[in-house]
Amino acid sequence: MAAGLLGLCNWSTLGVCAALKLPQISALLAARSARGLSLPSLLLELAGFLVFLRYQCYYEYPLMTYLEYPILIAQDVILLLCVFHFSGNVYRAAPYIALFVASWFVLTLQKWIMDLAMNLCTLISAASKLAQLQCLWKTRDSGAVSALTWGLAAYTCADEANVSTSLGTSDVHFSSYLNFHWSPLPGSSCSQELPQAI
Repeated sequence: MAAGLLGLCNWSTLGVCAALKLPQISALLAARSARGLSLPSLLLELAGFLVFLRYQCYYEYPLMTYLEYPILIAQDVILLLCVFHFSGNVYRAAPYIALFVASWFVLTLQKWIMDLAMNLCTLISAASKLAQLQCLWKTRDSGAVSALTWGLAAYTCADEANVSTSLGTSDVHFSSYLNFHWSPLPGSSCSQELPQAI
C-alpha cells in the first residue's frame, strides 16, 4: 500500500511539473511582452535546476528522484527564449544558454566542484526567490503572478518532501536542497527591465 501511494505521489509530481510553468508561459504569450518576468530570478532558478540535475546524474541517483528536472529546465529555457524574444533580441539568450551548457560539463571536472556547486544550490535557489520577492516588492504589482503556478508549486513542494523522505536519502546536500528549493515562487512574475548589455 505504501509503495503504491509513493509511486502515485511521484508520478503525480511528474505530471504537475510537466505543467508547472505552462500558466506562466501562456500568460507571457498572451501578453506578447517580456514585462512580468524577472530575468535574474529565471536565470538563478535555471542554474539551480541544472546543478541539481547534474548532481543527481553524477552520483547516479535513481531516475525517479530527478526526472522532473529535465522537464522544468526545458520550460525555463522556453521562458528565457520568450523573454528575450519579446524584448526584441532573442540572440541575447545565446550567451546564457552557452554558459549553462558549458557548466554542465565543468561541474563534473572534479568531485569537489560538483559538491561545492550542490552546497551553493540552496543559496542559488534562495537568491532566485529573493529576486522575485524584491521585484514584487518594488513594483507592488502581483497581478501577473499565476495563482495556478503557485498552487502547483505548493503541491510539488509537499510531495517532493514526502517522496525524498520516503526514499530515505541520507545525502545532506540533496535533502537540504529539496527542503528549500520547492517553495511556491518558481516562475512567478513581476515587472523588471532586462539588462541592456550582457
